[in-house]
Amino acid sequence: MIIFRYNKYMKNIELIKQILFTILDILTISILVITFYITIPLKSPVTTVTIPKGSVTNIIKTLQNRGFSLSPIDIYLLVAIGEPKSGELKIKRGYLNRIDFLYKLTNSVTEKFNIVTLIPGETKEIFFKNLAKKYKLNYKKLYSSYLKYSSYSEAGIIPDTYHIPKDIDEDKIIKILVRDSEKRYRKIALKEFKRYDKNEFRLYLIIASIIQKEAGNREEMGKISSVIYNRLRRGMPLQMDGTLNYGIYSHTKVTPKRIKSDRSGFNTYLNRGLPPYPICSVSIDALYSALYPDKSDYLFFMKNGKGGHDFSSSYRGHLKNIERAKKR
Repeated sequence: MIIFRYNKYMKNIELIKQILFTILDILTISILVITFYITIPLKSPVTTVTIPKGSVTNIIKTLQNRGFSLSPIDIYLLVAIGEPKSGELKIKRGYLNRIDFLYKLTNSVTEKFNIVTLIPGETKEIFFKNLAKKYKLNYKKLYSSYLKYSSYSEAGIIPDTYHIPKDIDEDKIIKILVRDSEKRYRKIALKEFKRYDKNEFRLYLIIASIIQKEAGNREEMGKISSVIYNRLRRGMPLQMDGTLNYGIYSHTKVTPKRIKSDRSGFNTYLNRGLPPYPICSVSIDALYSALYPDKSDYLFFMKNGKGGHDFSSSYRGHLKNIERAKKR
């Protein structure tokens, strides 16, 4: 019995040895193949190539279509070297060292795009001023191009980070931003309403822009939306400070003096109903909160000092929230 177990044990040892030697053989062969492969020169048919955004697989496939002699092995090599950049790469025509070329994809790419970021709640005036300053553009041209292309006086560009090709003028920049946003608005409208009526959609953008200015966080956007709808249904003025942060007043503190002196349609203390057009750019979250408000009987809200608001359905409750805020 002991001899039988010993023989079985020895057979297992031999089997493990065979497996290990097989693995070592495969690894050795793989190393030799890769070593040989990276010595094969890479043929470059062009002196300048545009590296697209996307996965490593997509980049290698694009370069293959441009005539570069690459293979699936280069995908693994590139992953090991680093993350490739999108943009423009200048190289020598002819034969290149393969590893040098792959390394250039991660380190020597000249960015071909300007990064343009619009944050939720910002107005076009402030956005265009910052854009003009950062990339040495003409503010007036940006503004006039927006009025030419956008269907909305404000909120015609969705807050996002955009990659805009370098060396294009103000008109084309705005055309790209507005066109992209318009497509996304249309897609949302068709999904939710089966139609894209811009006059109807503008009303939702106005409500969404108020939500954007008033909400302390994304979670309470639905509640803010319900307050707006509830007050509109009752014929109550909205009386919301955020509506006075339009245009150049985007970051201006709303004071009692400002409330009394501002005679525009954006002063919802003096005017009933909605402002004449959106007061700022709106996030997709704010837009959907305008489309689908929470069901509530809330009519008032007050900052709670915790980054949000306390809500109430009566003026008495609102006064309590005000007193609570004063104590904080």
